[in-house]
Amino acid sequence: MVGPERPQIVLFGSSIVQLSFSNHGWGAILADVYARKADIVLRGYNGWNSTRAVNVLHQIFPKDAASQPSLIIVYFGGNDSMELHPSGLGPHVPLPEYVENMRKIATHLQGLSDMTRLIFLGCPPVDEVRLRENTSSLLREHVRTNELCRIYSEACIELCNEMGIKVIDLWTAFRKQDDWLTYFTDGVHLSGSGSKIVAEEILKVLKEADWKPSLHWKSMPTEFSEDSPYDLVSSDGKTTLNPSDWTFHREIQWD
Repeated sequence: MVGPERPQIVLFGSSIVQLSFSNHGWGAILADVYARKADIVLRGYNGWNSTRAVNVLHQIFPKDAASQPSLIIVYFGGNDSMELHPSGLGPHVPLPEYVENMRKIATHLQGLSDMTRLIFLGCPPVDEVRLRENTSSLLREHVRTNELCRIYSEACIELCNEMGIKVIDLWTAFRKQDDWLTYFTDGVHLSGSGSKIVAEEILKVLKEADWKPSLHWKSMPTEFSEDSPYDLVSSDGKTTLNPSDWTFHREIQWD
């Protein structure tokens, strides 16, 4: 454990989460935006469905932990929505069971602390053609369609609205863009442009939320941000410039 202790933002989900630091991913974007403000903690599990997540909830998020996350961003559903394989094997979870699993996840996380906030992500669409082209010969075909993604996304959104949880409709956020088919590296996992949409939507929710204290990055203190004579010397040769909150290095100036 290193100090000082910072607020924790935990990313919890399947491959969209595990790979969120790859290919200019949305997890990496959040880690940059929240540098010196909060620690981004990755708990992503490639290939998982909501049933596997429920089975380990108490191990990943123990209720008796000394401190609890300030924010947990949750994504499951893409693998759940895949059609049932004839063998009965595979990640498919029937829609009613998926909804109940997500309810269990939400209820457990809500019980961690009065100050733990939640954002759920609905299923994004997929590029069905590219997905079929990129399926490994080692795998039997598991059918994943945009229609199934939409159905599971809407179910997640309906549950979150019922439980008073912030939720992001990625299916709609992607599909309203003319170039949404460029948002994937293989038809399902996100490219840098796809991750930018996810990060933008998350930051929008954080800015608009009326949480106390605010978890929007501009509202959070920057660690060790006091002025120092060791900072860079300004052009007047007499004072220094504090670089603690400089953001000019970013290709996108996030709001």
